[in-house]
Amino acid sequence: LTQLTDRPKGQQVGVIDATGEFIYYLQDQAGNEQGHFVRVPFAGGEPQDITPSLALYSSWQISTSAAGRHLAFIASGREGFKLMVLEQAADGALGEPRCIWTSKALSTGPWLNHDGSVALVMTTERSGRNAYALLALDTRSGAILNEWEEAAASVSCGGLAPAAVGPLAAVTCNVSGHHRPFLWNWQTGTRTPIESEEFAGELQCLRFNQAGDALLLREAYRAQHRLYRYDLSDGRVRRLAIPEGSLGFMGGGAFFMPEGEIWLNWQSATTPAGVIAIDDQTGAFKRTVLAPGEVPASQAWRSVDMESTGGALIQAWVATPAGAGPWPLILHTHGGPTSVMTNAFHAEAQAWLDHGFAFMSVNYRGSITFGKAYEEAIWGNLGDWEIDDMAAARAWAVANGIAQPDAVLLIGGSYGGYLTLQALGRRPELWAGGMADVAIADWRLMYEDQAETLRGYQRALFGGGPETAGAAYDKSSPITYAAQYAAPLLVLQGRNDSRCPARQMEQFEARLKDLGKTIELQWFDAGHGSYEVAERIDFQARRMAFAYRILG
Repeated sequence: LTQLTDRPKGQQVGVIDATGEFIYYLQDQAGNEQGHFVRVPFAGGEPQDITPSLALYSSWQISTSAAGRHLAFIASGREGFKLMVLEQAADGALGEPRCIWTSKALSTGPWLNHDGSVALVMTTERSGRNAYALLALDTRSGAILNEWEEAAASVSCGGLAPAAVGPLAAVTCNVSGHHRPFLWNWQTGTRTPIESEEFAGELQCLRFNQAGDALLLREAYRAQHRLYRYDLSDGRVRRLAIPEGSLGFMGGGAFFMPEGEIWLNWQSATTPAGVIAIDDQTGAFKRTVLAPGEVPASQAWRSVDMESTGGALIQAWVATPAGAGPWPLILHTHGGPTSVMTNAFHAEAQAWLDHGFAFMSVNYRGSITFGKAYEEAIWGNLGDWEIDDMAAARAWAVANGIAQPDAVLLIGGSYGGYLTLQALGRRPELWAGGMADVAIADWRLMYEDQAETLRGYQRALFGGGPETAGAAYDKSSPITYAAQYAAPLLVLQGRNDSRCPARQMEQFEARLKDLGKTIELQWFDAGHGSYEVAERIDFQARRMAFAYRILG
């Protein structure tokens, strides 16, 4: 491994360009996720700002054409979402960025075809909510060449096929109730479904092999991953026998490699992320490419189901420490909400288990991989059904001898931190305390201060901004329920966070203190979380000290 960056707050994501010459990443300011894309040579070197003439922007993705002559990304700011295209000369010199398309609505991508003449973009402009249409745009003129829009459904892009295969994109659509894969010809609009009787959950198209005659598909069924190979020549779909665990993190975690191998970024509850090679026809394990660091013996997780309000079937992961229960319970909720907790390594969870706490992570309504209705159940009404699901998980844990009823502690980060705050106010009788990282306390104030990428996402979730959906913003804000708090709260919040900005948490702290409630607010000098190992260890020590203190 070669270290290419050395930034005080860490660098989580980088992208290798199609030629293998450069690594691109967003260089922000102290973790605030607003800045400029830069590139460094693959062999290492100083970062080069590729858009020095632009104002600071937020962006989630940068794409390079396979021919190596075009780059594209979506820059978001107060003016909306702008698709920027740069041309690259044969010597690597970059031209000035050109804006070829704009939207006020949440948009993501792009994906470039081989020669960079076409860019695919996902946008919520048509739906006005968190459901996407897929556009094919001419990168010279910005003209819309084709589009795939489904009423009351969402379309997601997984990448474009190599040039030899033609104008095909690997796409999923959830019009059936679950995301199912298709090949979409962005010139003619033809849609070819990829079908298998084995499909049960949500499918994601990962990537084609170099020849373009095979495509990898990842399925998530009730928060558990499966991997399939689809052969374009005969339409055959084969499930590959991968180890039980999770594939991730970015790009789905599976890559075709030479010599008949697929490389997986794989992990499980007991094994940190590493890279393994499997056979590209069967999925049989072949070798370890990059082993993770050694960790102490860890506890496996098991998947459990419980019924919540309205008959909803909720899935959760449970792990228990050695000895006989019941135990104090850490009830965890993931961020998002457009996310899911899978069978993955979670160092903080293992630390709790080592110290005699049971651990439970709830995939509440709003989580992905459980179908369209489950994901969309919370849209326009955040922080309601999720709290019911957390209460149902607690009741299940108590009834099954896992949780001590007077020692259930909530924990979560980002949207999971929001649910910690919301649950403490909405159902104060259920919880002994809460611990939240980079949390949401007031949706209105957050909207005023946050980056445009997240403002767009917030509008999509609520169906509008505070000016049109103000009652929903208030109903969903923890600050509304501050007077009902009964249990103490610990919050770890980033000063430079542009997703969950500081002002809304400052106001929440002041409100709780005015009411005589117990809140400990610890600020750290970063954005939406920290990637400094020492700081993360300190965070866990603070949480544990808080838990021991309130539980006695």
